[in-house]
Amino acid sequence: MKGNDRLSGSSAAGRERRAESPDHKVGEERAARRERRRAKLRQGLDNSVPSPCITVCQVDPKNDCCIGCHRHIDEIRDWPILSADEKRAVLALLPQRKAGQS
Repeated sequence: MKGNDRLSGSSAAGRERRAESPDHKVGEERAARRERRRAKLRQGLDNSVPSPCITVCQVDPKNDCCIGCHRHIDEIRDWPILSADEKRAVLALLPQRKAGQS
């Protein structure tokens, strides 16, 4: 072992094996998603478009949409980090969902 390998208890071969493991790739993908979310938050949250929430929060298991605001569970989760244009696109879908067409 050389220099820092001795201190960390790892070898180049060990690092190489970990980098090739499926668990390591999953961890890297998760870290990349987390970093994208954090970068979006650093840009600042857009509060210019109000939430359609009417505090009747119950998700229909058939379509994963709230029976109150008719947003999909992913749209509810992502609402704080969506841009104003993305929020308006979601709002445009709601009347159709409320009518039961989607």
